[in-house]
This record gives sequence, C-alpha cells and structure tokens, in this order.
Amino acid sequence: MSYQEKRTLTNMFSGIAVLVAYYLYAFGKYQRGLVEASDLKFWAGTMLIFIGIGVVASILIMILFHILYAIALAVKQGNCDEKKINQTLESSMVEDEMDKLIELKSLRIGFLFAGIGFVGALVSLMFEQPPMVMLNLLFFSFSVGSLFEGGLSLYYYRKGL
Repeated sequence: MSYQEKRTLTNMFSGIAVLVAYYLYAFGKYQRGLVEASDLKFWAGTMLIFIGIGVVASILIMILFHILYAIALAVKQGNCDEKKINQTLESSMVEDEMDKLIELKSLRIGFLFAGIGFVGALVSLMFEQPPMVMLNLLFFSFSVGSLFEGGLSLYYYRKGL
C-alpha cells in the first residue's frame, strides 16, 4: 500500500471517528430529552465544537501517522544510514501528476455530496422540518462527502486512472 493510500485511510478513519462521536453526543442528549429540536444555539455550538475537534484530531493523527510511517520505513529498510532513510521517506511523499489528478477527480464526489446535502437541507425547511434537521443534513452531507472523497481516492489509487 502506498503512502498516499495509507494517508487517505488515516484521514477517513479520523473523519469517521469524529462523525460518530458527534452523533453519539448530540443525539444522545436529544433522545434523553436534555435538548430540544428548536435549540439552534446547542446544535450550532455542538457542530462548531466538533468541527474544531475534527481539525485538531486530524492534525494530531497526521503527525502521529508521519512519525509511525517514518519508524516503519526505517525498520523495514534495516541497517541503512539516516540519509538513505530520509531519501526514501521524501521520495514516497512526493506528489506527482497522477496524485493531483486523483485528488481532482475525488474532490468532485465530495462537492457533489455537499451540493446534494445543501439542496436536501433547503427542501427540509420547505417541508417545515425543524431547523435542527437542516443543520444536521448539512453537517452529515459534508462529512459523508469527505469520506466518499477518500474512498474514491483509494479506488483510483488501486485501479489507476
């Protein structure tokens, strides 16, 4: 598995973890009756907090991923000097034209999900659903779009273009 595939999988797992944590927290409070569907301050605040948690978690997980990747590469190469390990590490992290093309193609699916979610959120308001439904549709569509973007990237790395 290439560096790009491992990095994409790591990003996807951190995104899934944050999304699951949000829904367990927010809907757990909603189901226990601790918050109303009309309490937009709670829903917006919770989403902002979990977006922040997602950013921080993503940064920390990527730092940890790079450290572990470098250690695994050093162990795999055995008794090589530090220059050779650094050279191998840098060469595996280079982004070529295929990587950029895969990124562009997979970004399309992320934007597609975000657009569909936005339209779905507007439709939910049109059918007089609570604004909480609209906010969660937006949050969910952006999150799922990001996950599908990563999945499509993995598919293109495996299949090729």
